Amino acid sequence: MPLDQNSKRDFKVIGKRVLRPDGIDKVTGKAMYGADMTAPGMLVGRILRSPHAHARIVSIDTSAAEALKGVKAIVINADLANPEDEFFADIRDNCLAREKVLYDGHAVAAVAAVDKATAKSALRLIKVKYEVLPHVTDVDEAMKADAPVVQEGRADESAPAGSSQNVTSHFEFGHGDLDAGFAKADKIIERSFKTAATHQGYIEPHACLASLGSDGRGELWCCTQGQYNVRTICSEVCGIEASQLRVTASEIGGGFGGKTTCFIEPVALALSRKSGKPVKLVMTREEVFRATGPTVSSSTDVKIGMTSNGRITAAQAKLRYQGGAFPCGTVEFGAQAAFAAYDLEAVQTLGWNVMTNRPKEAAYRAPGAPMAIFAVESVVDELCQELGLDPLETRLKNAARKGTLSSYGPTFNDIGLVATLEAAKAHPHYTAPLGENQGRGLSCGFWFNFGGNTCVSLNINPDGTVGVVEGNPDIGGSRASISMMAAEELGIPYEKVRTVITDTNSLGFNDVTDGSRVTFAVGLATIKAARAAIDNMCERVANIWGIDRDAVEWVDGAAQPAGPNAGSHPPMSLAEIAAVADQTGGPIAGHHEVNADGAGVSFGVHLCDTEVDPETGATKILRYTVFQDAGRAVHPDYVEGQMQGGSVQGIGWALNEEYIYGDDGRLQNAGFLDYRVPVASDLPPIETVILEIPNPGHPYGVRGVGETSIVPPLAAIANAVSRAAGVRMTELPISPPKLLKAMSERG
Repeated sequence: MPLDQNSKRDFKVIGKRVLRPDGIDKVTGKAMYGADMTAPGMLVGRILRSPHAHARIVSIDTSAAEALKGVKAIVINADLANPEDEFFADIRDNCLAREKVLYDGHAVAAVAAVDKATAKSALRLIKVKYEVLPHVTDVDEAMKADAPVVQEGRADESAPAGSSQNVTSHFEFGHGDLDAGFAKADKIIERSFKTAATHQGYIEPHACLASLGSDGRGELWCCTQGQYNVRTICSEVCGIEASQLRVTASEIGGGFGGKTTCFIEPVALALSRKSGKPVKLVMTREEVFRATGPTVSSSTDVKIGMTSNGRITAAQAKLRYQGGAFPCGTVEFGAQAAFAAYDLEAVQTLGWNVMTNRPKEAAYRAPGAPMAIFAVESVVDELCQELGLDPLETRLKNAARKGTLSSYGPTFNDIGLVATLEAAKAHPHYTAPLGENQGRGLSCGFWFNFGGNTCVSLNINPDGTVGVVEGNPDIGGSRASISMMAAEELGIPYEKVRTVITDTNSLGFNDVTDGSRVTFAVGLATIKAARAAIDNMCERVANIWGIDRDAVEWVDGAAQPAGPNAGSHPPMSLAEIAAVADQTGGPIAGHHEVNADGAGVSFGVHLCDTEVDPETGATKILRYTVFQDAGRAVHPDYVEGQMQGGSVQGIGWALNEEYIYGDDGRLQNAGFLDYRVPVASDLPPIETVILEIPNPGHPYGVRGVGETSIVPPLAAIANAVSRAAGVRMTELPISPPKLLKAMSERG
């Protein structure tokens, strides 16, 4: 659906800061989260996990546990199905290990018992005999020819000949003549970078309540970013028909991409099927860290050439991402995003996906992009320092814009990068004075955004209110934005609309809430559904008035004659039409389903000021400003919240957060005490500047905003710290010991 005249009109609801529909329920404790559901006769599930990073399972003896009073079921991998598709087989083998445990915390067996204490006792009675194998947790080490092999035979046809068996796929993007480009440069800088794996850090651990009968009919309640995706995965992994499993999404206490797959739901269903009782399974925080997907860790080489006046002549990046013990595809996104902000004549990005003995990675807000852009933007900043150039002007000189052939293939349409850079240039933050041991960092950021399969029903109630039914869990305010778009299109107050998230049996298939897709795609479908309802209402009014349908138009929430030739009928409001619906043809509804495209890419620019303590290496964030193109800010509060939230997560990633593995391959900091996320006292107020460059692929001009905000912080902070400390930092996080060591070596 292209951008239409609606994007140019004066909106009455869109752009307002209306009350969030879920606010009262959440602050009063009424909202139902994953662990809040109960059922009569419910059992408690617990999972036994591997203490080894890599080991062969020689035997599992569950007899003593089965004999324990109160134990109703024990399942292992053999109790699950055998999907033909490798994607589902990998999820099965991640939920319960098959022949080998592949990382510390890998699930081996699960118990359902009458209470938590009994379940814990049963776990201690399960005897597992292991043959410990060599392990590898570092991506560069895993790529070596003599590295321990995590899984054999998992490389696809793209993996280069002679690679380690841990290299599962390879990607390459670019255009132009690199050698000729580098020959034109006055300065070439080549650097290597590393980033640690980080967790999404959602407050709510994974939780579900499952009920599955021997007849293959089941119910599942869970915290997820996509109940249809859970249904698909569980039906494959448990060997049941998708139509026989109804999945309902609870409220979600944070996801950020980490709840787009399954870690425990198939296990809970298998326990329920075996026990004949409902089973609740809730992860501990330690389990969340050890056995759910963090982001990838990375190793990257970047080489960029630049003329003395700031023009980039050639650029190359080599990205190596480890995605844990199973094949992943994240490096493709990083390779595409690396140089997307620049208009380049010669560019190449190469990427390798690599297996290690770590948990299977999961998405984390713009997966793969922050690490790649950290490396690229760091080199761009260093070139500006070396050549005495203004870092913002240099980016403006090289910025991608409409008509630019992107580094990964497509030619850009309307994009907002130049506008965000110019907004940053004009902002007082950019020229504010800095003190001793202080530095200012700048970074551009990019994300693709996504549309996908979407289905919406919109119902006109007899009392003139409107119900919208959609299938995407609300993880960022989508119920408000969808209600706002429905109200805008129908011409009624926002308070007259209620949007609800339905289960998998009540609406057509919907893709996962990810890729910043929901406000764009579900909003698009909602607008189309509203227009279908409007057409229906105008048709009914035309019949009431005895005139042609074309002689009736919809204005400000009412049907009215389209012109003087249509008669002098007084307008009929939506409420008036709804009140007589049973006399004019029955219920009034609009429905729309679409595989949406045209989501439009998103750009942002971040400014960060830091102060470094030369005695301790500690970094303080002094000021932070975010500039981002939202296309159209449907609900500015939510847009600002997304921009601020992504920035805070990026700050943690840059300064504190990392998975730390010991020489034994075991995770050393599986809890918030040792895995330190930013708290309020670590942060300044984060200022946001929303720009609106309408997306031509949406009738209101909407773009996704949820992911771009996590892309620039890593580089913006690293650039600020490097300038403040007088030493270029190339490894994240920039913890005080690392920074102090670098400053000491600099002298």
